[in-house]
Amino acid sequence: MRTFCLEVGGPFACFTRPEMKVERVSYDVITPSAARAVFEAILWKPAIRWQIRKIEVLKPIRWINLRRNEVASIISGSKVKTAMNKGSGDLGIFIEEERQQRAGLFLRDVCYRLHADFDMLDNTPANNPVKFSEMFRRRAEKGQCFNQPYLGTREFAADFKLIDKNEPLIQALEETRELGWMLYDMDFSDPDNPTPRFFQARMHSGVIDIPDWYSDEVKG
Repeated sequence: MRTFCLEVGGPFACFTRPEMKVERVSYDVITPSAARAVFEAILWKPAIRWQIRKIEVLKPIRWINLRRNEVASIISGSKVKTAMNKGSGDLGIFIEEERQQRAGLFLRDVCYRLHADFDMLDNTPANNPVKFSEMFRRRAEKGQCFNQPYLGTREFAADFKLIDKNEPLIQALEETRELGWMLYDMDFSDPDNPTPRFFQARMHSGVIDIPDWYSDEVKG
């Protein structure tokens, strides 16, 4: 299976630690789930599942404290279903009544190289892996995406560039550190009860190797 490499970056990022319930605190680096979302923003098909293989950190890990306005509630799923069935309904949120300020510890000036390939979930003749590989390559080269990729939260948009294997590359960050337990992704094998899965992340000379989804290193 062909492996693709994207260079992504932006002025701010927040890959929120799930144990932080009120304040937003980011992991030190991008998570596999956030990296997967970047690839899916360029090409998503029901027949494939992206697998992140390696993350390279290209810039020093820097932090910034920010305060943001958020809403305290969301529209309930039952109200949405009712509105869909009736053809109308009140789905508005009055921001002034629901507004709240929250502090956050975010990353700033980030840049990563993400290496990924995809597994086939549907091997019917119409779903050809070569076809999907070429579709992704063409879209990534042209900067096309179904939705704007982002760095953890949607307000932190990500720039991306497809990396050719023959072009000279920026050296990864010369730093080694233990990153601790990191969110790998959500397990949706039970759609009614999705569960988080974690792995022990370690950065060696700026490189984080990501275990396979089915590996014993992934706990959940």
